Amino acid sequence: MMTESELDTTINNPAAPPVPAAPTLEAATEPSTKPRPTVSVQPVLEKLFELYPQLFGAEFLPLKLGIFQELLALHPEHFARDALKAALGVHTRSTRYLQCVAAGKARHDLQGAAVEPVAPEHVYWAILELFRRRQARSTQDLRPKLRAQLLAAFEVSGLARQDYLTRVQTRDADSTAALEDAFAERDQTLARQEALRTAYQNSGKTVAEFADMYGMDERDVTRALQAQARPETGAVPV
Repeated sequence: MMTESELDTTINNPAAPPVPAAPTLEAATEPSTKPRPTVSVQPVLEKLFELYPQLFGAEFLPLKLGIFQELLALHPEHFARDALKAALGVHTRSTRYLQCVAAGKARHDLQGAAVEPVAPEHVYWAILELFRRRQARSTQDLRPKLRAQLLAAFEVSGLARQDYLTRVQTRDADSTAALEDAFAERDQTLARQEALRTAYQNSGKTVAEFADMYGMDERDVTRALQAQARPETGAVPV
């Protein structure tokens, strides 16, 4: 069973693996086949849906830190501590919950009010976990879509690249490689846009003439010329 601090970590970072508890001497010496007590979470999830449909209903919303303690204090007649821990753990690791975190929706309190933004690293980890689940079920290579989602999340964060990398760093080699590939793709795009702007400025032609000369769509040329890259931040307005 998770401790309360681990539960708060799960709610804030649902895609990260839970912190393992230190093994006790008893656990180290007894057979691993010893049955463990289980807690049924379905009745608790149904009660959460009944009480707070705006958070646990048709649409999930990211939960604020400390919501476990608030639920216990407000509804001692409905929720036992261990059962509520288990239910919230299941809820925050569900695909639907990860989707709302990956979308960057704000964290909400029990009244359904937005109270704080989701941290960029939590959006990043949720995107990666969703990718792993989808890729496991798909015969298609979903990495191009993953790179696009990671870049979009980076740009929305408004952070400088190094600050973002510091926030989302992980020991998982695949996760690191995915972000590196996304940034490499972004750098190539920005380099092409800069080369096109330079060529246009040196051509002395109108946008229409320039596009016709290179066999390009005039709208693509216009977008590339309007894109003002700001390498020191995540924002790249178009």
